[in-house]
Amino acid sequence: MPTELLSIEAARASVLSNCAPLPAEPVALADAAGRVLAADVRAVADVPGFDNSAMDGFAVLSAASSGPLRIVDESRAGHPASRRLAPGEAIRISTGAAMPDGADAVVPIEQTDERGGRATLARPPAPGQHVRRAGEDLPAGAVVLHAGARLDAAALAVAAGAGAAELPCARRPRVAVLCTGDELRPPGSPLAPGEIHNSNGPMLAALAAREGAAIAAVATARDTRAATEAALAAALRAADVVVLSGGVSVGPHDHVKPALAALGVAQRFWRVDLQPGKPTWFGARDGQLVFGLPGNPVSSFVTFALFARPALRALQGARPLPPREQAALTLDVPRRARMQALRVRLDAADGMLRAAPTGAQGSHVTASLLGADALAFVAPGEGAALAGERVPVERL
Repeated sequence: MPTELLSIEAARASVLSNCAPLPAEPVALADAAGRVLAADVRAVADVPGFDNSAMDGFAVLSAASSGPLRIVDESRAGHPASRRLAPGEAIRISTGAAMPDGADAVVPIEQTDERGGRATLARPPAPGQHVRRAGEDLPAGAVVLHAGARLDAAALAVAAGAGAAELPCARRPRVAVLCTGDELRPPGSPLAPGEIHNSNGPMLAALAAREGAAIAAVATARDTRAATEAALAAALRAADVVVLSGGVSVGPHDHVKPALAALGVAQRFWRVDLQPGKPTWFGARDGQLVFGLPGNPVSSFVTFALFARPALRALQGARPLPPREQAALTLDVPRRARMQALRVRLDAADGMLRAAPTGAQGSHVTASLLGADALAFVAPGEGAALAGERVPVERL
């Protein structure tokens, strides 16, 4: 298996070529927030299903609305008028209430003078004034939501209005997060010399959940071949996608790659032209995906965003990541031997998109993740990328 450095684009293409969409399942509307649609949703009937008023006021016949009009009935939401409107009459109406038969316009309450059971209009209305027509929002049979959409509050409102009680959604990919290292201890626990709290576990689980994954497990493994292989076997039994951190380099205590090989996970690539994140590993087994991410927290974050995030979207049939944009650097950035993925804040206050690095960019500096809303890519080479130079950015 070649081990030369892959470009970010080639590595991502390799990942996506191994992503087969997961099967669809029906999901109740109340449980569908954050899920991804597996098929188009169409309106069951016209929305709205009847002509209704856009204002509080009086429903009238526009051609016979001069002089005082006798108020003969009322139409309010859920309770239509009980009779047909005749010339010389008006029916009190509320916003959203059904238009009475015979009425073709609505006059707002503030444009009328009501006295003694009669309403006098300030001026005759035009036909159709303040009337919402049936099907004006959505005609019956129209596609209201497209496959691949992630269901947010607005989408659920549209689906409910269109008559859907449940929605066809891609199954959520099950993700197991496994962090390797003798030095790792649970967050908040006492530390002995040389030990650190496991920050990658909760971080990677949160990143996966944000992309719609169901977290099957978050575990740690000791730095032995037996412990690593046992933990990986358990993760593979539980998940569609295994996200590892640590143990993918070439040190004497890096046991992940041989353990994965023993478990039948075939390597697709190892090492990417990327700083931070060079030793990233990716493999597959019978439709299962395994991401071996570097152990440094920033490296794990960056490589998850670049490779695991698009995979989780592809497994759900979600729309791909939006295309990269161009932004001007706010500082000089020394070039390195590999492509740099800087954590940056984006700002377009004056109409020009700018990328400001979030402080020190070392792979161990987790503070650089705070406030970062994009990765900015600085090509390798000599010298520096100067302030004002435009570079590609990918939003997080």
